[in-house]
Amino acid sequence: MIFAVPRCSCQKMRNYRASGFHYRTFKQRRLSNLGDVNQAQLYSRFCSISQFEASSQTLDQPSVPPLNIEEFLEKAVLDSQWHSIEQVSSSNLTPSAIYNALSKLREEPDSVLALIQKLGFECLDVRSLCLAVAVVCRLPLPQPALLLLKRALNGGVATNQELFDELVLAHESLSLSSSIALDFLIRACCGLKRAEDALECFYLMKDQGILPKIESCNDLLSVLSKLNKIDTAWALYAEMFRLRIPSTVITFNIMINVLCKEGKLKKAKAFIGHMEGFGFKPTVVTFNTIIHGYCSRGKLEGAHEIFDTMKKKGIRPDSYSYGSLISGLCKEGKLEEASALFGKMVDERLVPTAVTYNMLIDGYCNKGNLTMAFLYRDEMVSKGIMPTVSTYNLLIHALFMGGRAAEADGFIKEMGERGMAPDAITYNILINGYCKEGNAKKAFDLHAEMLSKGIHSSAATYTSLIYVLSKQKRMQEADNLFKRIVGKGIFPDVIMFNALIDGHCINGNMARAFMLLKEMDTRKVSPDEVTFNTLMQGLCREGKIEEARGLLNQMKDRGIKPDHISYNTLISGYSRKGEIKDALTVRDEMLGKGFNPTLLTYNALIQGLCKNKEGEHAEELLKEMVSKGITPDDSTYFFLIEGLG
Repeated sequence: MIFAVPRCSCQKMRNYRASGFHYRTFKQRRLSNLGDVNQAQLYSRFCSISQFEASSQTLDQPSVPPLNIEEFLEKAVLDSQWHSIEQVSSSNLTPSAIYNALSKLREEPDSVLALIQKLGFECLDVRSLCLAVAVVCRLPLPQPALLLLKRALNGGVATNQELFDELVLAHESLSLSSSIALDFLIRACCGLKRAEDALECFYLMKDQGILPKIESCNDLLSVLSKLNKIDTAWALYAEMFRLRIPSTVITFNIMINVLCKEGKLKKAKAFIGHMEGFGFKPTVVTFNTIIHGYCSRGKLEGAHEIFDTMKKKGIRPDSYSYGSLISGLCKEGKLEEASALFGKMVDERLVPTAVTYNMLIDGYCNKGNLTMAFLYRDEMVSKGIMPTVSTYNLLIHALFMGGRAAEADGFIKEMGERGMAPDAITYNILINGYCKEGNAKKAFDLHAEMLSKGIHSSAATYTSLIYVLSKQKRMQEADNLFKRIVGKGIFPDVIMFNALIDGHCINGNMARAFMLLKEMDTRKVSPDEVTFNTLMQGLCREGKIEEARGLLNQMKDRGIKPDHISYNTLISGYSRKGEIKDALTVRDEMLGKGFNPTLLTYNALIQGLCKNKEGEHAEELLKEMVSKGITPDDSTYFFLIEGLG
């Protein structure tokens, strides 16, 4: 598209300058590299400019450059006399001089990049930067220009409006017909996930009568989707349609993904016909997006239908297609089907990734089938696929869950031998595992090691440590740790509060437990049924059953639904006191709320009946529980023998 700049806009900016108005210059400090600097290093023109070697010079070479600094810089750059530039006084390198030098090098984008590299990015003001971007845009690859703009945006020393206006002037100064630099401004904002800034640039271009390129629009739609700004994405898509910016397959794929995020899977499926109507053939990415959408919502039947449709249209499923289905099946616990599909994937000569193996390993670990989990780990190693930190995390967690903590240390050693370092998740799994085993020393040693490596503790880490201190009746230490956590600015959640409340309840510190309940309200942390069940159990242990029953009413007042544990706690409390009538009343209330009696319910009632010497009624309850498919345990028979004896 021909780039045309309204004369009034540019003339207005010149008038500002004539009246003494200047945009902010960049601060004299070196800006930090962006997170994507590694990507930039791939491009030799800017990020991997070869080291400049100064040619041998005589000792009497003049150190002062000619008075015309612009011509001097141009000649030094074109002749690669980089050592000469180093001798230039900083007072001579004014923003105006640099701008004029860059203007003289307008046909040499490689040289412009080299000059910026030598002078330092901080020497550029907004005007020079935008001129440099406009020149560098002529290179075949976009990354150097994008990196310049990202550094400017990240530095926070120029607004979008300022950058946009200067880019317009730079285009006019260079008599460029393309608006690519303005598109790059949108794409730079998108690369930094600054969706609002990118949108502002889009509408600035629209107001100038310039249509953004579809690549820029796709980048903007994509970042809006990733940030879950769904409504904004649809508004932008409608604006693109109104402006007649032609869509591509990528555009349709992004909008299908947006529909999947909204849960509108049928519309996503129908969108395939919509894009075909515009003459676009769906790709493997199109179908993979919808398959993933169905699988993420547990709708495996729909996912399989899309998978079959894909093959009927002659599009060969890839590793991602199979991976989504395998992941969905594993989440649903359908491991045999997942394994069978994995076999088909291998038969199709598709190479599974570590992610695919991790899905299967996770599925079997969750089922407690460590044999199969380890078989898949061994298989991936035999195929030369390196296990990831996630692989080890899954297996270590499964070992603790299976009571095989002793083997966990061996896996940590193996990780080290493979050059992998445990991450925050690894440490949390280990700390939580040892805390549940009651090994406080090991847990705290691991926590110290974690901190020494610069890995930050989370609320989950501290909750595990509070838990183990509480179980060991070290409540003063648990309280002190809680205070330190809050002092560090870590927001205690309901799980952390519950761990501390449970410790005080078990240790008979009910006053402190209720103080923590009040603190939860102060910190606006909503208690849950676990919080109240814990407090009720603590009161029942002290024989304060009526107070515990009062908490049941408090739960209802707060909109918290009592569960079977709430009712069983009261039934047990009344039964231990021999108040069987009240226990049966609570049992009836429990049944009225749709909760079926459990083994705990029957054991508590049988204990209460036997305590009241009502053995016959206890035997009737025994028959009832067996008829309901509930198997009596040792406690059941102990209560009966004690009562009947």
